[in-house]
Amino acid sequence: TPALPWLQMELEALRSIYEGDLCFRELSPVSFQYRIGESGDPKAFLIEVSWPETYPQTAPVISMDAFFNNTISSAIKQSILGKLMVEVEANLGTAMTYTLFEYAKDNKEVFMENQPVNTVTSVSNNISIGTPDVPPSKKKEKKEQLSKTQKRKLADKTDNKGELPRGWNWVDVIK
Repeated sequence: TPALPWLQMELEALRSIYEGDLCFRELSPVSFQYRIGESGDPKAFLIEVSWPETYPQTAPVISMDAFFNNTISSAIKQSILGKLMVEVEANLGTAMTYTLFEYAKDNKEVFMENQPVNTVTSVSNNISIGTPDVPPSKKKEKKEQLSKTQKRKLADKTDNKGELPRGWNWVDVIK
């Protein structure tokens, strides 16, 4: 638990505000995740806020590296983080985790306005829309012809069976 009493107070406030809220997750007493949007919503995203030792005098660490966000373009992630940092600057010195989560909820549509919806594959009936990100499990029936340099580059990235190394897309959870 955080040593400083006001950190403890903010922690308890967050726990009571978001009690029973399935979007909220306490990863540790100084690290929290909040899902903005319903789980089936293609424009839903996850923000993670962690408190450094000097919080709230210094900014919390805000991250969108969660695997949940893997369909969101990095440009949009940067844009959202930029807007959240403006809020952080305005709230330095105060308990701001709730404020940041609520700000993100209120501005979800604006944050995600440029996120294309058609890149998300529908899980329920295995029809994929747009198909730019077909999971590696679905093998293509017809192999495309690759040049020797393309094959070499691919071989450098994968093992001899064309599989990416185990864990290549894992999210670093343990800090």
